Amino acid sequence: MQTKNSIFTPVLIGGSLILLISFAIRSSFGLFQIPIADDFLWPRAEFSMAIAIQNLAWGISTPFFGALAEKFGDRKAISLGIILYAIGLLISSNAVTPEAHQMLNIVIGCGIAGTGFGPILAVVGRSATPEKRSLVLGLTTAAGSAGQVIGPPFTSALLNTMTWSSVMVVLAIVVLATLICLLAIKPDNKTNSIEINENLSDVLFKAIKDPTFSMLFLGFFSCGFQLGFITAHFPAFITEACASIPPNSLIRSLGVNTTSTLGAFAIAVIGLFNIIGAITAGYLGKNYTKKYLLSTIYLGRTIASIAFIMFPITVESVIIFSIVMGGLWLATVPLTSGVIGYIYGMQYMGTLYGIIFLSHQIGSFVGIWLGGSLYDTFGNYNLVWWIGIGVGAFSAIIHLPVKETPLSLRLVKDTIN
Repeated sequence: MQTKNSIFTPVLIGGSLILLISFAIRSSFGLFQIPIADDFLWPRAEFSMAIAIQNLAWGISTPFFGALAEKFGDRKAISLGIILYAIGLLISSNAVTPEAHQMLNIVIGCGIAGTGFGPILAVVGRSATPEKRSLVLGLTTAAGSAGQVIGPPFTSALLNTMTWSSVMVVLAIVVLATLICLLAIKPDNKTNSIEINENLSDVLFKAIKDPTFSMLFLGFFSCGFQLGFITAHFPAFITEACASIPPNSLIRSLGVNTTSTLGAFAIAVIGLFNIIGAITAGYLGKNYTKKYLLSTIYLGRTIASIAFIMFPITVESVIIFSIVMGGLWLATVPLTSGVIGYIYGMQYMGTLYGIIFLSHQIGSFVGIWLGGSLYDTFGNYNLVWWIGIGVGAFSAIIHLPVKETPLSLRLVKDTIN
């Protein structure tokens, strides 16, 4: 029986299930790279551009879904996201030109925005008490990570038995089924914390003027760049760059017999350790300064990427990198969303996080597009890896000057001084 102080509320469970399914499918799009390119004899950059556009549309529409949820209610905003997601996948199953895939991925991107971190973290965060909020956000983020564990192997198995277009139809049906999870989300979206009701435009104006908001915006770019590039290109990178799997290796006993299968397996490993990383980050965010945790995460990603790319790509190095990167993967999300809620309040967290998340998705767009473009130019992904290392180091530095104090307190202090 659920107690009043239980962390696992219906809102947390329902929101987490929607996020799990949404991210299970989103993390599988990289697996369509090779079958679609082979089917239509397209350059790698064509479908890479479709995924890049999807991520950009996701980022641009996230603030709008946050605002929709705050104005008309969470259920309506998330319902719209689910329907758009399913429609985009269904129509994409019959798309036969790069332009069609690219246009339809705008619809899919909007669907992901409506079922993604922006509205889901906001509704879950508002339902939690301040002392439990960081952990609750970590648990919800971990659900998205769990989707990354389930999605790629599930999609890979479908692609081994069905055409890519049939797989997209199946995924559309799965997305549509998440409408039932909305029953767990209350029609109202009131916060548990006591906050002064402010106009959205006033809050936005104060946030945009605040240098800390700009630092968080710029810092989230590298997170999107690295995640977008790896999600879209890591399976193909492993397929082509990794040494062959030894005949009697342990990983063969897990059903991983080819480097292509290893690519899907690696994404799942990242997702598995991402669950641990997200929950740990949420827990640590309760007790430690979030900006220092964020800087440490970005520094860890940078070091891991340097070590991975500097040595020969083997089964062992792929698994080790996936474990390390997985632990750091979405650990940034509960900390970034938590620090936004702490500094600017929970009333318009969905919109404010959506704006910060736009930077993440711009980075994702650049990482995905640049990966395909530079691959077609040079025949490998080496340069993109080093660009990702550079932007990761930048993010580690730019979080250090963030002022992790509620903006209202800082404004009062400035007025007194």
